[in-house]
Amino acid sequence: MVDMRYHKIFAFQALEDIYTILKSYWGYSTFRPLQEEIIHSVLEGRDTLAIMPTGGGKSVCFQVPAIAQEGICLVVTPLIALMKDQVEKLRAKGISSLLVHSGMNYNEVRNALNSARHGGSKFLYVSPERLQTELFKEYLPALPLNLIAVDEAHCISQWGYDFRPAYLRIADLREEKPEVPVLALTASATAIVQDDIRDKLKFSGQRLFRQSYERANLSYSAFNVDVKIDKLLNIVKKVTGCGIVYCRSRRRTVEIASLLQLNKISADFYHAGLSHEDRNEKQENWIKDKTRIMVCTNAFGMGIDKPDVRFVVHADIPECIESYYQEAGRAGRDGQKAYAVLLYRTDDLEALKEIPGYRFPPLTEIRKIYQSLVNYLQLPAGAGDGISFDFDIEDFSKNFQVPALQVMYVIKTLEQESVLTYNDQFFNPSTVMVTCSREYLQEVEAANPLLEPYIRFLLRSYGGILDVPVAISEKTMAKTLRKEVAEVQNTLLRLQAMAVLSYQPRKETPQIRFLSARVPADDLVINENNYRLRKEVLENQVETILAYAMDTACCRALFIGQYFNDHQLKPCGVCDNCLQKQKINISNEEHQALYNSVISELENKCLTIKELQAVISPGDINISKLWKVVELLIAEDLIEMIPAAGTVKLGQKKRAKDKNPARF
Repeated sequence: MVDMRYHKIFAFQALEDIYTILKSYWGYSTFRPLQEEIIHSVLEGRDTLAIMPTGGGKSVCFQVPAIAQEGICLVVTPLIALMKDQVEKLRAKGISSLLVHSGMNYNEVRNALNSARHGGSKFLYVSPERLQTELFKEYLPALPLNLIAVDEAHCISQWGYDFRPAYLRIADLREEKPEVPVLALTASATAIVQDDIRDKLKFSGQRLFRQSYERANLSYSAFNVDVKIDKLLNIVKKVTGCGIVYCRSRRRTVEIASLLQLNKISADFYHAGLSHEDRNEKQENWIKDKTRIMVCTNAFGMGIDKPDVRFVVHADIPECIESYYQEAGRAGRDGQKAYAVLLYRTDDLEALKEIPGYRFPPLTEIRKIYQSLVNYLQLPAGAGDGISFDFDIEDFSKNFQVPALQVMYVIKTLEQESVLTYNDQFFNPSTVMVTCSREYLQEVEAANPLLEPYIRFLLRSYGGILDVPVAISEKTMAKTLRKEVAEVQNTLLRLQAMAVLSYQPRKETPQIRFLSARVPADDLVINENNYRLRKEVLENQVETILAYAMDTACCRALFIGQYFNDHQLKPCGVCDNCLQKQKINISNEEHQALYNSVISELENKCLTIKELQAVISPGDINISKLWKVVELLIAEDLIEMIPAAGTVKLGQKKRAKDKNPARF
């Protein structure tokens, strides 16, 4: 039994500690909203779900309590780039941190886990796929964990917008470490996804913290335009400061960036098909304001801390409100006025409606592409378990005459069925390890004066190079030695040929990793019930984002908040629809008449606004006036919106009032 007196003393001491930690490492005297409450929940040993918007300070919620306690925090995150970014930032603060991901070799992973086991660090960042490796399982019992933090927690739910089966394995950690609390973090989750997160992570309680979805400084708008670039240029010229333009394809990012450049606007493009070095350079230029506008796919943005983004424009409609809200939320994190703009054409709407059919092809098509895939990889039946392969999707598509997009959708399905994993942003840095004796090394230096600077640089710059392969940068080496990169690479290959060292050049080819042995295509098993349900979820998500785009009356911030079950929001007053309604005059008599009519018509049914208009007074009533009254009723909790269906119904407050009028 827990001694509650000790528990209270510990909580009081932690209160002192967390403020000291916050000030010492982050330089702040106070926490942001909900951070302190979440931290206390974790320090009390409670399983906790925290829903905080993009830029809301989620990382502090697990980093501060982890530092406040003995032991190490295990952080599970799917994004290697984000993982590396956070580890670098922690190390810059003097906080020892480790990471383990698919781009590391066996010895590197073993060394990281060994260091974690001996308490040499406060954080161990791990990609979810690594949790099931034999090496990680071997070290897990000895890891002194004080907290398990699950970032992007919506990935554990197949009802979410980015389901990743590897996340389901996180629950196995609880079997091995039942006493360690779990903190699940996400920027957005509907009610069904929240329940699924808690269920899949085996939460012992229902501890939920959710920040409001309100972004008072962010103005949402959507425009149906004939020529998107014209509208984009108009936005870019009117709004000062830097921005992001999201596109659905890599080709579109290049096209739009080029058009902006032709109009004398500083812009660049970014997508997952670029080299690791190119992505880093482009991102750094944008962060430092050398580039004003980044035109990108959704591969850009995660973990980027740039608070002064003044606008985010979606040149193509995303597939769901969840991803739109997260991407649009990268604007205005500094609290200053910012804009989130969605541009679309009528044909975009029709194309988006077809996405669920493409995303979830028939089982016969999945098996056909699976067979082509194993043929391409020359993988015999019964082989492949745990093996990774280089995979060029463009080459595969060309050889087998299958559209690349269709291939991607089938690969996504195979990922969700735990057949394989695919990483199109794979990056394995160059590594070097000295493989000869010190005596032989000295002989080589003496006999080859031109090689001596290279050997000295490696020994001086990379600790541990005599024992294990260490990651190196040929570019840094070339800059220091005042050589060309190609010359450095050739010299390293020469040293390898002389048996001085082992050199593995960097690798950036996308990877496919089989999670089980290859089976004959006819024996490939797909859970057809779950497959059908996931398709229905996507169909509903598409319907909702289409309703959002086409709606010309409802407050857009209110629409988003209602979708995520945040019923406390009021009309924002700054979105395009709210600004339009402010121009509408409505008399007290009109207001009261519409108020009574709406309540009456919704007594026993749900209706869309157009249906309300039709039954209240067909052809006589301005739909904008009707919306103005509807939003007031929503704000007063007298009626509720159901975004997925585009309908409204009586709210709990109104039903309670009708049931017990004496209380009001």
